[in-house]
Amino acid sequence: MSDEARHGTAGAAQAAIRASSEDRKPVGAAGAGSPPPGTAAAHKIQLKSADMKEEMKQEAFDIARVAFEKHSMEKDIAEYIKKEFDKNHGPTWHCIVGRNFGSYVTHETNYFVYFYIDSKAVLLFKSG
Repeated sequence: MSDEARHGTAGAAQAAIRASSEDRKPVGAAGAGSPPPGTAAAHKIQLKSADMKEEMKQEAFDIARVAFEKHSMEKDIAEYIKKEFDKNHGPTWHCIVGRNFGSYVTHETNYFVYFYIDSKAVLLFKSG
């Protein structure tokens, strides 16, 4: 998708996301988002798309790892991630977690990340 298609004139950005088996293939550098040495988290993360600063992206990965450890239901995982980002970065964050979903969202610039943790997709963005 071109930069022109992703970034609107009002500072918002749009991205079309489709979680599918095709998305589960590794892209980019191997080990993107892997846990720092010495941590117990063994969840494999594959970054698919991001419009987010590196520091915040790492925070999203870390919070997602904790959410997957604490919860087994996708809606509970999404709720945990969303509430943590609302608390840490102000409202209004949205989070979708699952194995098969489609989306087309508008997000605030620098506040969008889409990644896989193990075999589930996580879409996290700020809008509103």
